[in-house]
Amino acid sequence: MGVLVLIYVMAAVTFIFGLKMMSHPASARKGNLLAGVGMIVAIIGTLFLYQDEAGNKLKNLSWIFAGIVTGSVIGVLMAKKVKMTAMPEMVSFFNGMGGASAALIAVVEFSHLANMNFQETIPEAYVSDLTVAEDLLVLPVSNGTLITLFSGIILGSITFSGSMIAWGKLSGVVKDFAFRGQHLVNSGLLLLSAGLSAYMIANITTTGTWVIYLVLALAFIYGVFFVMPIGGADMPVVISLLNSLSGISAATSGFLYDNKMVLTGGILVGAAGTILTLLMCHAMNRSLLNVLIGSFGAGAAAKKGDKEKLSYKEITLNDAAVVMSYAQKVYIVPGYGLAVAQAQHACHDLEKLLEARGVQVKYAIHPVAGRMPGHMNVLLAEADVSYDKLVEMEPANEEFHNTDVVLVLGANDVVNPAAKHDAGSPIYGMPILDVELAKMVIVNKRTMKPGYAGIENELFYQPKTSMLFGDAKKVLLDLVSEIKSM
Repeated sequence: MGVLVLIYVMAAVTFIFGLKMMSHPASARKGNLLAGVGMIVAIIGTLFLYQDEAGNKLKNLSWIFAGIVTGSVIGVLMAKKVKMTAMPEMVSFFNGMGGASAALIAVVEFSHLANMNFQETIPEAYVSDLTVAEDLLVLPVSNGTLITLFSGIILGSITFSGSMIAWGKLSGVVKDFAFRGQHLVNSGLLLLSAGLSAYMIANITTTGTWVIYLVLALAFIYGVFFVMPIGGADMPVVISLLNSLSGISAATSGFLYDNKMVLTGGILVGAAGTILTLLMCHAMNRSLLNVLIGSFGAGAAAKKGDKEKLSYKEITLNDAAVVMSYAQKVYIVPGYGLAVAQAQHACHDLEKLLEARGVQVKYAIHPVAGRMPGHMNVLLAEADVSYDKLVEMEPANEEFHNTDVVLVLGANDVVNPAAKHDAGSPIYGMPILDVELAKMVIVNKRTMKPGYAGIENELFYQPKTSMLFGDAKKVLLDLVSEIKSM
């Protein structure tokens, strides 16, 4: 066991260093590989070196390896085939699988403890009468173990069902759904599942073991109702929160089996997800409670108002190419439209072409742009855009007044000035990229339809803004061709 403990410690160290390396795009890939190697070594060590107190080693290795191989093949195929536009959905799906695993582990372990205690403690006289036997049976399990078991069931179930709903909403399969009093129903479901858990912990006998499945069902339903009304720009927050819950639920499995490696990994994921969730809320100038209860962006209708009386102006490809070619500084603001069009490589080509002509090009990155935290960073990193060119919101806002042209590619809500002055807007108070401070703004969109939060964008109607309609990839490729021909 000494060697296995050492392996776990080494694996935990690789997790910590790997997570640290993932904080910077230049080292993120190596950090991911480092943590992956640590996990593989820990798994192999567990399979071949683990022994219980009686000296028994793991059994059913053939089934375990079959599961590992099957899961690995499915994971590799999904990772290879997923498009960048579908990356948030895959993250939600994997979060859900982690939660489901933790919940199932807790249920199986509870069943194992009950069955083992039944065999060891029930007198032979009662074995033939299961009803009497179950009435006599009280599980000799500590309250700490039971709290961990029920925590794993509740958190794992919420993570699974909530992540599946998030996956469906991001995929367009599931629509926003809310009803009057839903928050009261949600609170009731959560309190009931917690209350039943507390009752079971205080009165744990096999007579009421069926209650554990009721707790499982209640937590599952709560996860569905919890995510259903949430939509719009809150999805990055929801995804990071569910990621945090998946880590915490995994940590409960580490507690159950006294596995330091699983415990450490779960705590790291849970802590990182929690910190990221709070950072996302800070970037939106909203509290976590407001996100979870406010249902921001869910089913919001586009607010047109007087905008119907206003007009926007378009710009031709040739004119856009001219103003960008002769500019001194150009800022590019990437959004979900860029990801949908898979235009990151074309965007990088435009950047290189402009820089060859002496134009300074940077990217302004809003913390909640896209559908998951860091979506735009990952997107641009795939196209080998230098990390030094990615500028966060605050420093970018300080430079916009000295910027000649801002090219907005598929971004909408994160550049909407309504967030600063329209108290009736759902995004009011959310910090935005102040692109309207630039000398000229060119917005590339397919149509004038509102963004994911479902509200009109005032930026489109401002005098310094020109609309360049079309698919982002085609528009960027055409811009490159126009500039080359000048």
